[in-house]
Amino acid sequence: MSHKISMKVLPALLLAGLSGTAGASGFQLLEQGSGLGNAYAGSAAKANDASTIFWNPAGMTQLQAREVSGGLTAVRPSFKFDDDGSQVGAFNLAGDGGDAGAGLLFRMPISRGRSTRISTLAWELADLSGNATKYDEPWIGSAQSDEFDIKTININPSIAYRVNDMVSLGAGVSWQKIEADYYRQVGILGNLPRVESHMSISDDAWGWNLGALFTLSPATKVGVSYRSTIQYHTDGKVKLRGDGSPAGNATANALGNAGGRSDVKADLEVPDTFILSVTQKLSDRWEMLGDISWTGWSSIKNVDIIRTSGPLTGQTAQVLEADFQDTYRVALGANYAYSDALKFMFGLAYDQTPVKNASTV
Repeated sequence: MSHKISMKVLPALLLAGLSGTAGASGFQLLEQGSGLGNAYAGSAAKANDASTIFWNPAGMTQLQAREVSGGLTAVRPSFKFDDDGSQVGAFNLAGDGGDAGAGLLFRMPISRGRSTRISTLAWELADLSGNATKYDEPWIGSAQSDEFDIKTININPSIAYRVNDMVSLGAGVSWQKIEADYYRQVGILGNLPRVESHMSISDDAWGWNLGALFTLSPATKVGVSYRSTIQYHTDGKVKLRGDGSPAGNATANALGNAGGRSDVKADLEVPDTFILSVTQKLSDRWEMLGDISWTGWSSIKNVDIIRTSGPLTGQTAQVLEADFQDTYRVALGANYAYSDALKFMFGLAYDQTPVKNASTV
């Protein structure tokens, strides 16, 4: 089967690392705070609301006595497949699967900042994220993925310290939780009965982040931040369900334990990210913003799903190939303060893809 089918499942699985990890292109969702209008240019330097904790914890020293930032972002993605000569071999499948992006992606970040006279701040971030992709039947890529549903939560307590009027430093730790459900078809070669595979996995893991903010003048700020890699060691179960026929049930039992169940595990290292940002006030009304970020996508090569119970213990159930490369993201933005109550935001970004070439699409 061509790579055009196999990679349809990969972004969904790797969304496991979405929450709490800034990143470029790939499967990253950047919906944090009010920066969308600027394409998130100046993200590590603006520090204009409590969501600065995500981009640069040092920015908390710029907040008022108490600030709360919250929001809900819904995205209606679209994933459509066009067959360009896929070699399906003996697979008895057909169909383009329709639009797999029928589900809504959502993020609900909540940040809380507190400032004191000694210029330290503490905050909490609860970031709930969800994603679902589902292909319609019939679908030529059912052996790779029919449906993927992922939910994550990230809690990121941090602290910042104002060294002097020019320099602020910040740091934090992240606790992340993931739950994923993955559906695909197995036992579909030739005239064999159809068998549905349902994998459910979960894990929690820790990471950390650092940041610094430099106020070079009343009009100029420069911010830098770094988020570490996070290593997931997920485990869970695979349940196989036949098509209702005796042959289907027998195939499900043969591929798994009695009842078609087996335990599995999968490791995934979410990439680290570095951001350099600048903001420059040109006048009382105009402000320019810039951003360049690097993401270490090369930490993701293959995702091996390994059986940990039953007659096939230790064997690989499936390999999701990625072979990603590191990427850069560049963003430019501008703000125009029309009045004290109304601001217009502009932004443009260039985002590299971590996919190396057509052979790994």
